[in-house]
Amino acid sequence: MGADCFLADNATIVGDVVLGRGCTVWFTAVIRGDVNSIRIGDETNIQDGAVLHCTYQKAALTIGARVSIGHRALVHGCTIEDDVLIGMGAIVLDHAVVGRGCLIAAGAVVLENTVCEPGYLYAGVPAKKIKPVSETQAEGLRRTATNYQLYASWF
Repeated sequence: MGADCFLADNATIVGDVVLGRGCTVWFTAVIRGDVNSIRIGDETNIQDGAVLHCTYQKAALTIGARVSIGHRALVHGCTIEDDVLIGMGAIVLDHAVVGRGCLIAAGAVVLENTVCEPGYLYAGVPAKKIKPVSETQAEGLRRTATNYQLYASWF
């Protein structure tokens, strides 16, 4: 675990998990590296009730820096690049790749093997490319990651 990480009292982390510097893992979040590896970059926040897992001998999980994994999201055996927001209740499945600067809408389902082009909003079931992320939205992604650093200081 990197320096300056915050782990809520009832967050669960097991197995082969590496957290970068300044990560925050919130209440009832579960990070299960029991069957494959999970790597999480610096200043990433795993919000309340999120589940991170992988697939035995098939799909590890890699999450970049300054990523926000929203409340109750399920992220499984995929690659999430830097500066991404995975919305509340979204699902990202094995071998998907979510490119840098993407915004995955709340409730979206990114199917297995999907490649999300960097800098786009994806929404729906299954998730489809909707439009480029605006500068205002990109700033919101950065602000969310920064805010979770602040929130951790309150505990």
